Amino acid sequence: MLRGLTLPATLSRVLDPFRSCFTAPTFEVFTALVAGLIAQPVSRTVCGMLTGAGLARVWQHCRAHRFFSAARWCPRQLGLGMAELIVTHLVAPGAPITVAIDDTLFRRRGKKVHGVGWFHDGSAAGGVKLGFGNNWVVAAIIVTLPCLSRPVALPVLGALAVKGGDRSKPDLARDLVDALAEGFADRAIHVVGDAAYGCGAFAGLGSDMTMTTRARSNAVFCEPAPPRTGKRGRPRLKGQRIGTPAEIARSASWRTVSVCRYGTTATAQITERSCLWYGTWRTDPVRVILLRDTRRTSPKTSGYDIALVTTDLTATAQEIIARYAARWSIEVTFFDVKNLLGVGQARNRVPKAVQRTVPFGLLCHSLLIIWYARHGHATTDVAHRRTSAPWYRSKTGPSTLDMLTSLRRQIIAARFLPSSPRPATTEEILEVQQAWALAAA
Repeated sequence: MLRGLTLPATLSRVLDPFRSCFTAPTFEVFTALVAGLIAQPVSRTVCGMLTGAGLARVWQHCRAHRFFSAARWCPRQLGLGMAELIVTHLVAPGAPITVAIDDTLFRRRGKKVHGVGWFHDGSAAGGVKLGFGNNWVVAAIIVTLPCLSRPVALPVLGALAVKGGDRSKPDLARDLVDALAEGFADRAIHVVGDAAYGCGAFAGLGSDMTMTTRARSNAVFCEPAPPRTGKRGRPRLKGQRIGTPAEIARSASWRTVSVCRYGTTATAQITERSCLWYGTWRTDPVRVILLRDTRRTSPKTSGYDIALVTTDLTATAQEIIARYAARWSIEVTFFDVKNLLGVGQARNRVPKAVQRTVPFGLLCHSLLIIWYARHGHATTDVAHRRTSAPWYRSKTGPSTLDMLTSLRRQIIAARFLPSSPRPATTEEILEVQQAWALAAA
């Protein structure tokens, strides 16, 4: 049994920028739990992380629990540091930052768990989409990796939504977005969210921030305010009523364009109109973009397939549609962190531990993607995966599971080759695995 923790040099380089967020002893625990969560294939509880790091017989388990319940560190400071790392390495210099916001439920049991309640759970079986647990509002930066054709959402900030609290989920999301805007004052920020976040909480964004969301079917739009008449009294804040998206679709002139979304490029019909969404965003000028699929044989009765509302007045309609389609990457991230990394399996109950454990797990997912983008072997991993699973004929890029497997192998190799000047390659690790398999036979 190793008397300490040996990390791959490449992973240590990714973790080093977070040293200033912790005291020296706490940073040691942080690195151990990151490696333990990634290396542990099952039971990703707090003690499971300690076991995955190979320290179950070296450290007292209370040392890992104190990291979440009592140690001095701030999840928001850690998240902003993660955002800085993502923007530095995965976003082009000077390019705008696309931020996806959404909420997800991590199921829990027990009335004494801090912040639990009944919330909407889209992944629940049956018609009643409800679940009991902790509901988290998450802000993730969307990036495109050279080895992938799909966008990836990397979580950076999270906020716990408490049932009956004084802050709604859109209000919490606005706080997260404002924190990112303050940290990246020199960058434009494009926020995307589903229809639940198309509400008054996102009215009055700054000049370098935009919001794109899906319009509800009963949303009512109106013309911009007419010029002042010079008469006494308050001037009008909005113009004549335009109508709902269905009413706009009935009298609209459509044009056919090429739209890139969800990894494919297809033709679609769109129409757009500049107006006000006065009932929601007051006097902020917006654009309504309606889209309908040209492949649909029988059109919807509403006359359109999706209605988008955006405060971005300069981007093309195709760019807005592609930007909103990239929002789906945060749903993929939620699936991956729950089913691959086991985030949410920790069974802590006290407030500080509950408020830290899920953000820690979400940031581990972002660390995994950053590590793979900088030090992974995408071509080798894809080739090995296609050899071992030849039915994946269309596989051209690594999945999140491939990235997780690659980093797990590096962590295991570092334990047995601590003096190696370079990280072990995929071929070397596979050779060792084959040797072990032959020895066991």
